[in-house]
Amino acid sequence: MTQFLNSLKYNNFYKSISVFYSIALLFILASCNSNFTAKPQGYFNIDFPKHEYQLFDQPGYPYTFEYPVYAKVIKDTSYFDKTPENPWWINVDFPQFTGRIYISYKEIGSGKYNFDTLTKQTYMLTGKHSSKAYSIDDSLINTPNKVHGVFFSVGGDVATSNQFYLTDSTKHFLRGAMYFDATPNADSLRIVNQFLMQDMKHIINTFKWRN
Repeated sequence: MTQFLNSLKYNNFYKSISVFYSIALLFILASCNSNFTAKPQGYFNIDFPKHEYQLFDQPGYPYTFEYPVYAKVIKDTSYFDKTPENPWWINVDFPQFTGRIYISYKEIGSGKYNFDTLTKQTYMLTGKHSSKAYSIDDSLINTPNKVHGVFFSVGGDVATSNQFYLTDSTKHFLRGAMYFDATPNADSLRIVNQFLMQDMKHIINTFKWRN
């Protein structure tokens, strides 16, 4: 009798194990036959304002231009922990996007600067991003206001993907670079960069030198 009961217990135990593995096998087969779709990485939805502009025309400055109404022009007193060399360095801030266009101005022929030196420095500054960039494209700027220069588009997870310089080749030289207060990520910043690209082009196309 005892032997019979022990045999019955073992049979029930093995039956339970068999049922467990059968159910597990069904789940595995079902998962193999189901369609899996990876959830795409999402970013915050951004409500962009309408592109509208106002004039920057401050007495004493050697240039004027139009900039967005949702931006602020602030006099630069510290450029990356360095004191600007003249009072005409400014920042165009975009608080909504935590972005900023750093604008530096230098006068050609003021002793230590000539046109060739300034252009070489600009290309060197842009080239500093080459280690993380997968492309650097430059395009010539030539506006009806007799403003010339080059626009740089830097591809990749770089600190600044849009840069430019403007000049008249004889007296004025100005450099602009867009930075964001965020970890460089080309994918997450792409839509903001595309939106602000239009504003940067408007600044360039409305830019004028004071004689």
